[in-house]
Amino acid sequence: MDIHPIRSERDHAGALRQIEKLWGARVGSAEAEKLEVLVTLVDAYEAKHHRIDLPDPIEAIRFRMEQQGLTRADLEKLIGSRARVSEVLNRRRPLTVAMIRRLRDALGISADVLIGRSQRVLSGSHDSLRFQRRRLRPGATATPRRG
Repeated sequence: MDIHPIRSERDHAGALRQIEKLWGARVGSAEAEKLEVLVTLVDAYEAKHHRIDLPDPIEAIRFRMEQQGLTRADLEKLIGSRARVSEVLNRRRPLTVAMIRRLRDALGISADVLIGRSQRVLSGSHDSLRFQRRRLRPGATATPRRG
């Protein structure tokens, strides 16, 4: 077996060519073992060098709506009122944990996608950002932020 680490795009392309030739090898054969090792090496290289970011949460919701023929009215039972659906889809209101759970369960969108990288998620029962708790310095008083 002449297998070596994948360190460059050239090595990666060569490994893919070998995988293509070995695809369908009989289970238990030397070719199948070589195929398994090559696939593992390619997977590790691609995870490091060809990372795929998660899709945008709102775009994922819109995509699933399109796939399933859903309207904004269909989202009301998952997100809230017509106004709330509009605010979420127009990125004026972040998804709450409860919304994420309902969307995940009803639409089959991964919670990881719905949380997203830049998506702010509110976990409390109050959706208003004005009522989020702030860290207090010693001697400071807790007052709601005015917004």
